[in-house]
Amino acid sequence: MENQQTYNYKVVRQFAIMTVIWGIVGMTVGVLIAAQLRWPELNFDIPWLTYSRLRPLHTNAVIFAFGGSALFATSLYVVQRTCHTRLLSDKLAAFVFWGWQAVILLAAISLPLGITSSKEYAELEWPIDLLITVVWVAYAILFFGTIMKRKTSHIYVANWFYGAFILTIALLHLVNNAELPIALFGGSWLQSYSVYPGAIDAMVQWWYGHNAVGFFLTAAFLGMMYYFVPMQAGRPVYSYRLSVVHFWALISTYMWAGPHHLHYTALPDWTQSLGMVFSLILLAPSWGGMINGIMTLSGAWHKLRTDPILRFLIVSLSFYGMSTFEGPMMAIKTVNELSHYTDWTVGHVHSGALGWVMLVSVGSLYALIPKVFGRESMYSTKLIEIHFWVATIGVVLYIASMWISGVMQGLMWRAVNADGTLTYSFIESLKITYPFYFVRFLGGLLVVSGMVIMLYNVLKTVAGAKPVDVAIAAPAH
Repeated sequence: MENQQTYNYKVVRQFAIMTVIWGIVGMTVGVLIAAQLRWPELNFDIPWLTYSRLRPLHTNAVIFAFGGSALFATSLYVVQRTCHTRLLSDKLAAFVFWGWQAVILLAAISLPLGITSSKEYAELEWPIDLLITVVWVAYAILFFGTIMKRKTSHIYVANWFYGAFILTIALLHLVNNAELPIALFGGSWLQSYSVYPGAIDAMVQWWYGHNAVGFFLTAAFLGMMYYFVPMQAGRPVYSYRLSVVHFWALISTYMWAGPHHLHYTALPDWTQSLGMVFSLILLAPSWGGMINGIMTLSGAWHKLRTDPILRFLIVSLSFYGMSTFEGPMMAIKTVNELSHYTDWTVGHVHSGALGWVMLVSVGSLYALIPKVFGRESMYSTKLIEIHFWVATIGVVLYIASMWISGVMQGLMWRAVNADGTLTYSFIESLKITYPFYFVRFLGGLLVVSGMVIMLYNVLKTVAGAKPVDVAIAAPAH
């Protein structure tokens, strides 16, 4: 036993299982609201089942419940494996897991009830914001404390990305959710107001919004990529130097790109232009990371034929490259004239959220779950293969339908007659999108079906398994 190191895999197992469950929940709600857009009669008389209530629930469930749980699971696994040391505190790890599940459940109850944190006026949200803060601080202490007690001199690059994500999300959360409980002025203690006025509030919100994309949905999942792609390929990272350049270029540039969401608004022109320029600069580090991940397969390309897990990871990188090219292009003011407020934006978001975030998470979990449950491999490689094709086809249908629908909307909205009147009414532009809304619904249905296949595969894998907390200390994988 002297050459063995015990790790806290319990919290990894818990978050891994909840990732799959929350993925199904969040994506099922997404399919329901996609159906409501195609068949409006599905907006029932019950207020909490209408599109307006379910849409924020879908977004929060997919990003913070599914994506967040995937990040907790992988980061707490990777930091132990690469630092050759157990997590700082088992009790703190348990608090982070149960605290995060509490946050998710509170959001799942409050959002359908219409109790939301609108920027003008929030009801019941600030106590949840405080809980998120406490859980996040505990997570930061757990992660960085583990790095501080590491038994290796080197801090592997995946931990750099996870660390940047943890610190930046803390900053974003605190600044964006700066609220004033109106109980101080004789009102209800559950109610609060944003401390920012007007255009400043909008800028803060999109500084938060775009950097949530930049660090929660990009930098953090790049941490996942930098560990699981080399591990699954059995190859070292293509260029460690490029990974370091990628890290510093990405985190120093992303913070400035938020204003591109506010083109042609009350935001000052120079701020809009600054956001556009930094968005264009972002293309370089983004593609540097994509190339680094894909070229890690140099000498191991043949594994793509037989390893569907590796296929998940590499195809996710392809979507990452595509959406990080599309994003800067859409930030250009003249392109934004056409794309903004259309379904093109929806397609772009989902090429990142489904094509990049979901596929890399699923691939990483398929690689991770057998290791923490003491299995040689997943129950069925064939089911992973089926999941890959079902999910990929679903994502492509979703994105393509929204691209076509969005470009059509943009062109119809700006078409004018010789006398300056609009050529098409809004209803005409809406009517023509219906076939594409059906294809979007179909794509979402395939994505959820893939997650259900994954749940079955995971349950069969862990059934009767003897969870392990002991692993050979070196090599770290």
